[in-house]
Amino acid sequence: MFWRLGGLLMAFACVAGAAEAEIKLVKPETTGGKPLMEVITARKSGRSFAKKALTDQQLSNLLYAANGISRQDGRRTVPTARNVQDMDVYVALPSGMYLYDAASHSLKLKVAKDLRRYCGKQPFHGKAALVLVYVSDLDKYKAMNMTEEQAAFYAPNHAGYISQNVYLYAASAGLSTVVCNMVDKPALSRQMKLRPQYSIILTQPVGVPAE
Repeated sequence: MFWRLGGLLMAFACVAGAAEAEIKLVKPETTGGKPLMEVITARKSGRSFAKKALTDQQLSNLLYAANGISRQDGRRTVPTARNVQDMDVYVALPSGMYLYDAASHSLKLKVAKDLRRYCGKQPFHGKAALVLVYVSDLDKYKAMNMTEEQAAFYAPNHAGYISQNVYLYAASAGLSTVVCNMVDKPALSRQMKLRPQYSIILTQPVGVPAE
């Protein structure tokens, strides 16, 4: 049985320090939500989080919005230059650091440790239900004969597209989020055990807003 983020199973996993090797996400909802112009108007940054997990459906929808596969040809919910698809979305949860696998719509465990506090210099990172970490695989630019200058331009833009999708989903779902660059990226990279070609661009805590 796959571990779920809600209810008693999550509470047990966090207390026991357990971390499943894979979390299969429920099917994302690709219809519904608030109208586009309403969420654009409601979109804002929030830095106050309740100590409460997202529901299974919220987590699934969030990651689909961030970087899910939306077309049969494998293209994503966000654009990338020449469809380079360089961005990986990591999810820092209380039980560990996971990599979002869009193809299987699941989370793959990378580090069985709570790394939320490493994801930003502000204390609210450690309180959010999760922190998204946007990482660019620079080798994908090389494989397409793109220059370092092009990678340095495109990667932050790609992370920006993802973070905006997350902002809009959060506004629709009544969640709190803020995009962050005040991060000790070398320290976080070490904790995540990233290889040199992987570059952390931004982080983004997401959670239930505090009362």
